[in-house]
Amino acid sequence: MSKMRAIEAAVLVMRREGVDTAFGIPGAAINPLYSALQKVGGIDHVLARHVEGASHMAEGYTRTKAGNIGVCIGTSGPAGTDMVTGLYSASADSIPILCITGQAPRARMHKEDFQAVDITSIVKPVTKWATTVLEPGQVPYAFQKAFYEMRSGRPGPVLIDLPFDVQMAEIEFDIDAYQPLPLAKPTATRVQVEKALALLDQAERPLLVAGGGIINADASDLLVEFAELTGIPVIPTLMGWGTIPDDHPLMVGMVGLQTSHRYGNATMLKSDVVLGIGNRWANRHTGSVDVYTEGRKFIHVDIEGTQIGRVFTPDLGIVSDAAAALTVFIEVAREWQAAGKLKNRSAWLQDCQQRKSSLHRKTHFDNVPVKPQRVYEEMNQVFGKDTCYVSTIGLSQIAGAQFLHVYKPRHWINCGQAGPLGWTIPAALGVVKADPSRKVVALSGDYDFQFMIEELAVGAQFKLPYIHVVVNNSYLGLIRQAQRGFEMDYCVQLSFDNLNAPELNGYGVDHIAVAEGLGCKALRVFEPSEIAPALRKAEQMIEEFKVPVIVEIILERVTNISMGTEINAVNEFEDLALVGNDAPTAISLLD
Repeated sequence: MSKMRAIEAAVLVMRREGVDTAFGIPGAAINPLYSALQKVGGIDHVLARHVEGASHMAEGYTRTKAGNIGVCIGTSGPAGTDMVTGLYSASADSIPILCITGQAPRARMHKEDFQAVDITSIVKPVTKWATTVLEPGQVPYAFQKAFYEMRSGRPGPVLIDLPFDVQMAEIEFDIDAYQPLPLAKPTATRVQVEKALALLDQAERPLLVAGGGIINADASDLLVEFAELTGIPVIPTLMGWGTIPDDHPLMVGMVGLQTSHRYGNATMLKSDVVLGIGNRWANRHTGSVDVYTEGRKFIHVDIEGTQIGRVFTPDLGIVSDAAAALTVFIEVAREWQAAGKLKNRSAWLQDCQQRKSSLHRKTHFDNVPVKPQRVYEEMNQVFGKDTCYVSTIGLSQIAGAQFLHVYKPRHWINCGQAGPLGWTIPAALGVVKADPSRKVVALSGDYDFQFMIEELAVGAQFKLPYIHVVVNNSYLGLIRQAQRGFEMDYCVQLSFDNLNAPELNGYGVDHIAVAEGLGCKALRVFEPSEIAPALRKAEQMIEEFKVPVIVEIILERVTNISMGTEINAVNEFEDLALVGNDAPTAISLLD
C-alpha cells in the first residue's frame, strides 16, 4: 500500500480511467488538486478565461470522440455556480463531463465561510450524480463511481465537490489494485426486435429516425448498415446529424420547426411507421404531437426507460443501448433477408429522393449587404467533407442546419437542448484540443460570439487553431423574429455608432479589433464575392499562425429564416429554389 494525499489518489484514478486533459482555473480551495496534477503528471491542463468556458470546453472535448470524458475544474463558490450552465447543457444532451470543485474545510462549510456554497444541492437537477466528499478515504471511490455514472446507461455529467482538508488528508491507496467498475447498459432482446421488424414489415412508407444516442453509442456504422439492409430511409435528428452522410441515398432530410429541410418534413408527413433510435422526440423536431403522430405508428428505442412514453406513447417501446439494439436488428434483418421476408422499399425510396432533389430553399443571392443564405452556399463550396462544424443557437445555427452538409458522425457538434449563447467558442476549442488534426469551423451570430469572446485568448495561448465564421447583423436575430408575433422590435438591436470603427457603419462592436487584441487573426467581408476568398485565406492563416481565425461577414440587418409552429406549417419567408442555380450547393440538385 502507498501513503499519499487523497487528492493525489484522485489524479491517479482519473489517469487510470483514461483522462489525459482537463480544462479549468485554479483557486485557493482547489489548489491542492493543481499541486497533485503537477506532482503526478500525465494530465494536460488548458487554462480557461471563464469557468463556464472551461465547462463548455469539456463538453466539446467529450463530444469529439467516443470514449472521451471532458474534465472541468474550478474553485469553491462562484466557480461551481459558473459551471452550472455547462452541466445543464451536458445533461440535456446526454454528454458525460466531470466537474470538480473545491470547497471550504469541513468544519467551516456550515459557517457561511468565504465562497462556501452547497454546490451539490445547486447542481443536482442538472447532473446525473453530484456529491460532496466528506471522508478522505472515500475520494478515490467517489471518482470511481463518477466514471461509472457518466458511462453507464444514459450518459451524463457528474460533479465532485472536495473540501480543502479532505483533499489534503493522507490516505492509504494502491492504484495497482484499482479497476474501473463494469458498465451497465440495457440490451434489446430478439423478441423485441422481431416485434419491431414485424411492425416495419407491415408498413408501406417506413422511416428510421436516428438520434444523438446513436452517436453517443458510436453506432453510426451500424445504423447505416441496418438502413442499407432493409432499404428504409433515414431522418437524422439535429443531434443525430452525421450518423448517415448527407449525400447517402437513404438520407432523406431532417425534420422540425427550425433546423429542418423542406424535403425532410414532407417525407415525415408521408410516412406510416417510424422507428426512432436514441432520440427523445424533442419539441423542435416534432412540433405538436398531434400533427407529428397523426396517421402513423411509432417504435421507440432508447437507453433510458423514462424517455419511453415521455412525449407520446409509442406502439412499441424498447429500452436499449443504441449499439446493442442495432446489432440485434441487423442480425434478425439478415435472417429475414435470407428467407425473403424483407420488403423491397425501392419505390418508397425513389419517392423520398424525388422530394430531396426538388424541395429546396434559395441560397444564391447577390444582395449587399449579404443575405445569410449566401454565406452557407459559399461555406459548402469551400469546406470539404471532413469539415467539423460547431455551433450553438440563433438564426445562424438554424440556417446552418438548413443549408450546410455533414458527412460524418461527431462532425456537427451542437448543444441541442440547452442552447446557451457563448457556447461556440469554448466548445470549438475543446474539439480542437481533443483532435488537433480535425478541420474545425465554428458558426456564430454576433451575440453568441460576444458572450464568451474572452476564450479566444485560450486558443491563442495554447495554439488551438480553427476557423470561426461570424455572421453579423448586429441584432438578436432569432428573438427579433420571435417578437414579430408581438408586433414589436424591442431591446434586440445591437447596433450603435462605434467611434473607433466608423467603417462599420453602425454595426457596433469591432469584432476584428477584439479578436486581434486577444491574440487571434481576423478578416471582415462586406460583399458575397469576398466570402470564398476570405474563407480560403482563413484556411491558410490557421496553418501559418496556429491560432483561431475569425471571418466576420456583414449581413443585411433583417432576414427571417424559415420556421414555423408545425412541421406542416413552416413559413418560407424567402424565395424558394426553382432552378439549379438558385441553390447550387444543395445536396441533391434541382437540375
